[in-house]
Amino acid sequence: MKACVVEKYGGSDALIYRDYVRPEPNAGEALVRIEAIGLNYIDVYHRTGLYPQPVPFIPGMEAAGVVESVGDGVSEVAVGDRVAYAMHPGAYAEFAAVPAWKLVPVPDEMDSTTAGAAMLQGMTAHYLVTSVYPLKAGETALVHAAAGGVGLLLIQMAKRIGARVIGTASSPEKAKLAKDTGADDVIIYTETDFERETRQLTNGRGVDVVYDSVGKDTFIKSLNSLVPRGMMALFGQSSGPVEPFDPGLLAQKGSLFLTRPSLAHYAATREELLWRAGELFDWVRSGTVKLRIDKTFALADAAESHRQLEGRKTTGKVVLLP
Repeated sequence: MKACVVEKYGGSDALIYRDYVRPEPNAGEALVRIEAIGLNYIDVYHRTGLYPQPVPFIPGMEAAGVVESVGDGVSEVAVGDRVAYAMHPGAYAEFAAVPAWKLVPVPDEMDSTTAGAAMLQGMTAHYLVTSVYPLKAGETALVHAAAGGVGLLLIQMAKRIGARVIGTASSPEKAKLAKDTGADDVIIYTETDFERETRQLTNGRGVDVVYDSVGKDTFIKSLNSLVPRGMMALFGQSSGPVEPFDPGLLAQKGSLFLTRPSLAHYAATREELLWRAGELFDWVRSGTVKLRIDKTFALADAAESHRQLEGRKTTGKVVLLP
């Protein structure tokens, strides 16, 4: 099969498109013929070695396709089923062997590109607003990278609940996209200090929760934007890891809560996975949540997709097609 392989950590050119051994499903696994692959920032972390993987490896944590064959003991799926999955490595390829319990059924009326684009970012937004900090009507959330894939979904899920959303974005164009998606206010952080503006927009009160995928560049100002006993949900680090700090800082700033969640821990069982994916797919099908697929690339052009993602040239979701 063809695959994008990382043979040594590095920049986008570390993604080598070449022939690779097609996997065979072990017991409890299914072989998926991949039709669409979701691009996520965790792919960059794997490629650079920030999140180390044994090399060589095939990156990619999310895809949709068709079950080609199954290993011994598989009861969750059958050959021919249309499925999608997230949080299992090896998606930048024509085939992937995936634990069967991680595969969720794709609705008949949903195409593979949509399903492959929805899983990781969609379930991330889902667990953030339903489980990490169960957002309630009337509360206020600060969403960083509001025009990104997770950001746009967070806006819609928060507004569905009845919460107020303050977003941040790097440009007027991205701010407009976030606003058009439903954000109540959007701060262009390259022009305005988001901490000061957030305080002004909340009449000095602050926000109940910050959903932050940026990390180092926003961390302290995000803490400063919270109400006492507010929640900081740090679910990514696109600007780099947060520097070490004394936990006493959380007390000084108002007995704040800090969590560093991962989807793997919020979809740890098949029951929870099917619940999250099922609600997500229902919302997408009904139009309650709209996916924005910004760009598609051939799998052979994965390096260029990484360059555009890291260069902040994308909004919404990017999909790779084998």
